[in-house]
Amino acid sequence: MKAGIGDGWFRRYEAAAPGERVVVLPHAGGSAAFYHRWGASFGPETEVLVACYPGRHTRLDEPLVRSMDVLADRLTAALLPFTDLPLTLFGHSMGASLAHEVALRLEARHSVRIAGLHVSSRKPPHRLTPRGLHLEDDRALIAEVVRLGGADAATLAAPELRALVLPAIRADFEIAETYGPRAAVPVGCPVHAYGGDRDPAVSVADLAAWADIAPAGFRQSVLPGGHFYLVDRHAELTGALARSLGGVR
Repeated sequence: MKAGIGDGWFRRYEAAAPGERVVVLPHAGGSAAFYHRWGASFGPETEVLVACYPGRHTRLDEPLVRSMDVLADRLTAALLPFTDLPLTLFGHSMGASLAHEVALRLEARHSVRIAGLHVSSRKPPHRLTPRGLHLEDDRALIAEVVRLGGADAATLAAPELRALVLPAIRADFEIAETYGPRAAVPVGCPVHAYGGDRDPAVSVADLAAWADIAPAGFRQSVLPGGHFYLVDRHAELTGALARSLGGVR
C-alpha cells in the first residue's frame, strides 16, 4: 500500500486492487499518525482512510472544531467522493460517536448505506452523560488523558509539546463531552462494538447497548486492556474488523 494525503481530510493508504474502503476516525486528541499501522493491516483490496481533524499536524493553521454536529457535517461532505466503493467506518472513543453520526448523515441525506459501523471504547448516544472537563484547568485535563492511558500522556509531560497539542485535546473533549445523551437512532448496516475489559470509562454493558441502534445485526468483542486496548491488541482488532468487512459475519 502507498500512503498519501486525500483532500486534506484523510491520510490515504491506497490499495493495489481497491474494492472497499475502511475509514478510521480517531479519538479525542488523536491524530492520523496514531493509526499509521492500520494502512498495512488489510488485504490488497482494502483502501484505508484515516481522518485528519482540523487544527493539528498538516491542518494546524485551520480553526479547531468544537461541535460534534459541525464535525460530522464536514466529514460527511469530505467522504462523498469516496462513496464509489463500499465504506466501513471504524471510530475509537469520540471517533465512535462521530462514526455513528456520519453513518446517519450518509444514509439520510445522500442515500449511502455503509457496509458496517465499528465502534470502539465509547458509550452509545443514549447512554452518554454530559461532562465538563474541557472547562477545567490544564492539570485536570491532563490527568484524565493519563487516567485513560492515552498515548499523548508522554507528550503532555514536555511543556513545549504540551502547549502545541493541548488546545486540540481540549477542543475534542468539548466535542465528546457536550454530545449526548441523544436518541438511539438506528443505522441500516450491521454494528460491531469493541472495547477493553479494564476500560475505566466504558463498561461491557455500555458496549452491549450499541445493539439498540443495530437492527441489521450486532456483534460485540471485548479484548484484554483498558480504554486504549487497541494499541497492544492491534492485530486482534484489525483481524476482527477485516473478517467483518461488508457486514457482521
